[in-house]
Amino acid sequence: MEIWYKFCELLPFSWLEYDFIKNALLAILIMTPLLGLVSTMIVTGKMSFFSDALGHSAFTGIAIGCICGISSPTWVAVAFSVVFALLFSFVRNRSAHTADTLIGVFSSTAVALGIFIATFGGKSFTKYNEYLIGDILSVTPSQIGILALVLVLVVVFWVIFNNRMTLTATYPQLASSRGIHTGLMHTVFTTVIAVIVTLAISWIGLLILNSLLVLPGASARNIAKNQKQYHLLSVLFALFAGIVGLILSCGLGASAGASICLVLAFVFALTFCFRRAAR
Repeated sequence: MEIWYKFCELLPFSWLEYDFIKNALLAILIMTPLLGLVSTMIVTGKMSFFSDALGHSAFTGIAIGCICGISSPTWVAVAFSVVFALLFSFVRNRSAHTADTLIGVFSSTAVALGIFIATFGGKSFTKYNEYLIGDILSVTPSQIGILALVLVLVVVFWVIFNNRMTLTATYPQLASSRGIHTGLMHTVFTTVIAVIVTLAISWIGLLILNSLLVLPGASARNIAKNQKQYHLLSVLFALFAGIVGLILSCGLGASAGASICLVLAFVFALTFCFRRAAR
């Protein structure tokens, strides 16, 4: 971290004066490419509502961790979200219901269970507000290290399984005919999303996290002419929005997560206007 701090001191930006802002910038440089890459998987796999449901399950895990007196409830949330994702995949592979119906069932159940646990015994819900809004400025160096590790793992996962996941999402019958275990692909994919959503919820906030998982990929899809452009643009859009959003947040005193989301919404609107010209 000392090397990063010294590098930031060389930059001509007054808003980088404090260490917690330097930490936030580094976290954004790691997190936004991660969200941009995962966004392409979510948009292609038509799983945007599922990522929102995972956010609700993560909140339930955090509530359970707090009730049990665990100092770092995030890891309880990760475990709960993974179980939630595996259970969803199990039911989806054995049910005649459509994916959106099952997502609605799981999402509503997770929200109700989380609120029930958080308010059980007349407890106040106020202490959970930080997970609804998020605070990227509170990220610590150790958490940044975890983010970097997750980024590396996701990149490796994407390199190995991207083609199979794309084929599974768009042509599942063709994927099965070529020997791809579509059920396993769905399970692995949902587990990856569960881990990422849970780790990001305390810094981005549950209320807008799903937007950051959808907007980069949706914006890139507006103007991308091939798969390579699609993934590259999604990562670049997320990175651009993260940096600009943090600058706006520091300058205006607003939520960093909300600022990043609004920048991404502007990027989506801009790319939507130019979608026909690109094609």
